Amino acid sequence: MSDLAPLVGEPLALDLVNTRSAAGDLLASPGDLLAWWELEADRLPEAAPAEAGAGDLTAVREVRERVARALGHVLRGERPPSADLEALNRAQRASPAIDEAVWDGEAVTVVRRRDGSPGLRLAACLAEAAARLLADPAVTAIRTCEADDCVMLFLPTHPRRRWCSPTRCGNRVRVARHYQRHKTQ
Repeated sequence: MSDLAPLVGEPLALDLVNTRSAAGDLLASPGDLLAWWELEADRLPEAAPAEAGAGDLTAVREVRERVARALGHVLRGERPPSADLEALNRAQRASPAIDEAVWDGEAVTVVRRRDGSPGLRLAACLAEAAARLLADPAVTAIRTCEADDCVMLFLPTHPRRRWCSPTRCGNRVRVARHYQRHKTQ
C-alpha cells in the first residue's frame, strides 16, 4: 500500500471509494487489497485470506468504480446509471449470502456464508454495503473533504465537520492558514 494510509471508519462503501485518493490508487495490487482488507477486518464477515489474486482485485475495483459513479450521481441529485446499479447487483449475485443452520454443540445457530473465491465474496459484501448506503436517506449528507488537495468522502457525524480527518487534512489546512496570517508580519 502507498505511504498514504487509507481513510477508514466511514460507512464501508465510502471506505472503499476512498481508496481512490489524490495520491493515487490505494488498491493498485493484490497486496494492497489484502492490506486494506486487514484494516477493515472488524467490519467484514470473514478474515482476509493469506493471498489474493488479480481476479480478486479486479472484482473489488469494479465494485469500487460502480459505487463511486453511482454515488456521484446521487450526491448531485441525479438518477444513478442503471448499468452501475445492475453491476452492483451482479456482484452480489456472483456470491450470494446464505444463512445456514448449523449445530454448534448446544443449539442450532445461523451462520452467514458466501460461495466463490475470496475476492468475489468480498466484492459481494462491498456491493451489498453500497446498495444499503445508496438507499439510505443519509446519503445526501455525504461531503467531500474541503482540503484543496483531497478527494475523500465522509459522512459527517457533526454538522461543522469540514475535513475527512482532523489529523490528516484538518491540521494541514489550519497550519497553512496560520502560516498565511503570519508570513507578512
